[in-house]
Amino acid sequence: MDIVYIRELEIKTIIGIFDLERDQWQVVSLDLEMGTDIRAAASTDNIEQALDYKAVAKRLIDFVEKSEFYLVETLAERIAAIVLEEFDVKWLKLRLGKPGAVTGSKDVGVIIERRASSASS
Repeated sequence: MDIVYIRELEIKTIIGIFDLERDQWQVVSLDLEMGTDIRAAASTDNIEQALDYKAVAKRLIDFVEKSEFYLVETLAERIAAIVLEEFDVKWLKLRLGKPGAVTGSKDVGVIIERRASSASS
């Protein structure tokens, strides 16, 4: 399986459990690895045959900017579901970070791996 990736995509959103977090935009950062087969795109040199990472990024930016989740875990699961269901991705690994959430730490967050369900394949 081949991997198409997006690194350090930063998106502003409302996220967190404390009142202060609910009253201001915060940046979340994501790295996304998406399992796909790039051979058709490579042989045709046609974007229609490729996993369009720009389309994935635009969809996720739109979704995350409009979201207001309390937990990064919930946001990560919803991002994974969008990618798996809307972009014909067989597998993904997502790192979702919340920079500055813990004093003294550059970043905290979650890393998840998910596979497309066999029912949707």
